[in-house]
Amino acid sequence: MSTSITPPDEIGKLYDEASRLSGIFNDGQEHLGYWYHYQEEASVAEAGHRVTRKVVDALGLRRGEHVLDAGCGVGAPGVLVARETGARVTGITISAAEVVEAERRVHAAGLVGRVRFERGDYQSIAYSDGSFDAVMAIESLLHVPDLSQVLGEFFRVLRPGGRLGLAECTRETGQHADSTAQIPEQFKSNLLLTVPQWLSALEAAGFAVEEYTQCGPRVYGMGMRYLDHANELDEILVADFGEETVAALKQGYRDMFGAGPRTLGYVILAARKPAIADEAA
Repeated sequence: MSTSITPPDEIGKLYDEASRLSGIFNDGQEHLGYWYHYQEEASVAEAGHRVTRKVVDALGLRRGEHVLDAGCGVGAPGVLVARETGARVTGITISAAEVVEAERRVHAAGLVGRVRFERGDYQSIAYSDGSFDAVMAIESLLHVPDLSQVLGEFFRVLRPGGRLGLAECTRETGQHADSTAQIPEQFKSNLLLTVPQWLSALEAAGFAVEEYTQCGPRVYGMGMRYLDHANELDEILVADFGEETVAALKQGYRDMFGAGPRTLGYVILAARKPAIADEAA
């Protein structure tokens, strides 16, 4: 965890500014992508869809279930979930600009009534106990100042037997790992854990971990594809955002991904809130 905690309003401002860029850059998939190898032709958006689908598969979502998308971004993952699984989706984000764009996507997809997005803070979720069958959080917990509080909120709003699906960058622990590695300051991260630390945190919150996949080389390790994509879109991005912003974007990708997958990894993880019978046993 970083030494200084970034407050929620500053996180909201970060995503207010990023929301328009994500629509141009990766079709609203405000998280990393999954590639099988660097030369693969899959686009940034397609690779992002893979990560969303891997979280969905780990959750085992079924038609009619109600999913909370905690840190929903501009709504692209939530819309994909509703369209491909038949689940209902409620998304929350700290960014007012993201809510506007996410609702636009709902209307464009013809999913009004099945998907809704609203401004909210996952540190204090405005829903009653047991409201959801599943919670997903795709690269949104890196901003958490108090992980135990947030996991406690996820546990509370899940029904007994409900599932939690996460996708996050992790600190690597292998022989050549850098124990001091950090997500660059411009991304305003408050949290970077190893996989064992994630497992411990979830178990401490009452969850039973059921599945986790470490896929750092195919996700974080492919991050320079984002710099390639920014170079491909250079004229469009400069015309819309200006040379200074685009230059900062590209430098951010170099800072984030230049060290390679020996420093940071990536995990997709599913856990379950015990059913009532399990709790009584």
